[in-house]
Amino acid sequence: MSRILVVDDDMDMCALLSRFLQRKGFETETAYTGNSGLSKFKESHFDIVLCDFRLGDKEGHEVLKEIKTLKPATTVIIITGYSDIKTAVDIIKQGAFDYIAKPLIPDEVLSVIKKSQEYVSNAGRPASAADAGSINHKGKPVPLNDEYLIGRDPATKELYKQIKLVAPTPYSVILYGESGTGKEVIGKTIHQYSNRAGKPFIALDCGTLSKELAGSELFGHVKGSFTGAVTDKEGHFEMANGGTIFLDEVANLPIDVQAALLRVIQERKFKRVGGTKEMNLDIRIIVASNEDLQDGYRKGKFREDLFHRFNEFSIYIPPLRNRKEDILLFADFFLQKACYELDKNIEGFDDEVLQLFIQYAWPGNLREFRNVIRRAALLTNAPFIGSSVLPVEMMQPAPFGEISKEPVFHTASLKGPDLKGAASQAEYETILKVLKQVNYNKTKAAEILKIDRKTLYNKIKDYESPKTVEE
Repeated sequence: MSRILVVDDDMDMCALLSRFLQRKGFETETAYTGNSGLSKFKESHFDIVLCDFRLGDKEGHEVLKEIKTLKPATTVIIITGYSDIKTAVDIIKQGAFDYIAKPLIPDEVLSVIKKSQEYVSNAGRPASAADAGSINHKGKPVPLNDEYLIGRDPATKELYKQIKLVAPTPYSVILYGESGTGKEVIGKTIHQYSNRAGKPFIALDCGTLSKELAGSELFGHVKGSFTGAVTDKEGHFEMANGGTIFLDEVANLPIDVQAALLRVIQERKFKRVGGTKEMNLDIRIIVASNEDLQDGYRKGKFREDLFHRFNEFSIYIPPLRNRKEDILLFADFFLQKACYELDKNIEGFDDEVLQLFIQYAWPGNLREFRNVIRRAALLTNAPFIGSSVLPVEMMQPAPFGEISKEPVFHTASLKGPDLKGAASQAEYETILKVLKQVNYNKTKAAEILKIDRKTLYNKIKDYESPKTVEE
């Protein structure tokens, strides 16, 4: 039975929390000042300390520091009515497992406590979320790979609610989200929360598959089945058997491959390309797309029957720009990892940089955010990262990636009156017109313009760049 010390200068709050936790099977003691709390902590053993951030005689971070000095493995959870993100980041950096914002919701308190217990019981790791990963040669913590998913934004909480709801089921899942939102990591999280957690998780990017080799990549092949098949090969479905397969950008699968995939899903059996041996399949399927698959089958690009096989449950992953409350938490996480990779000791970010992070639209989402911070950490030789090491596009008032706003094309760079400049001007105006028509959906715009999506992205990038056409 875990023992919990509740430290809060509000006696009523202490009493309520203590009674609630006792009903949930915990042993509790209370203290109304920081000093009395520390005295009780020294006199007895406690697994968890719930401590208010503002106390009459001390602040919560002072209590936290002393507890971590005395017994580093103790889980400390801070309660605060001052729930700004910067405070939360600072608290966690100092060793707190998490923080809970007032007004307190009993189920949330219980959830955070149980989460901390899971960390402690996970191979004997220390309780602090910051300490829960490996430790490098300087004693600096390395965060867990999936921890950046844990956020406090309402959109993130709703996302995790859906993940935990569907994970224990056998349902196939479609993950919708823009590029870089972490669809594969969400897929892994669903797998880890399922009863297949100890089995393989195999990911495949369907956007990289050619029509000729898609069958081989999915189902494997036998030696001699086609030119270049010099040995037997295990396919991704076979590798994932018993576990979970994650098919990213599934809308890019050729139609005939979709038909073969449908049969495999229906029959739960498959053969390697060129083979005769039929193999049983026990597998969970999670697919991801940044395109609407329902819209795809209406246009004849995706099989409707395959869509319905996949669509037992769908989750929309919100873009980073819609998760403002998480941005600075992610910034701190990525900085920790970058400092470990580079063997640096950067304390944080200038206030101007934190403001830029919140205002920027992050068209590349978490993937872009991680790369920005890795680059900034590489260029920084000071305690704090400043704006001078950020990419120039972050200084623009309305980056193109913010879907709700018009793109920032540098029209001054489109010089005329030469024919090349005039043609570029006409191309720019056409692209902008089509983008407006489709509400800046770049996939739909590429279809209308009859170019592939990569070409459209490159043209947008060229027009956003301040270089001249002649250059």
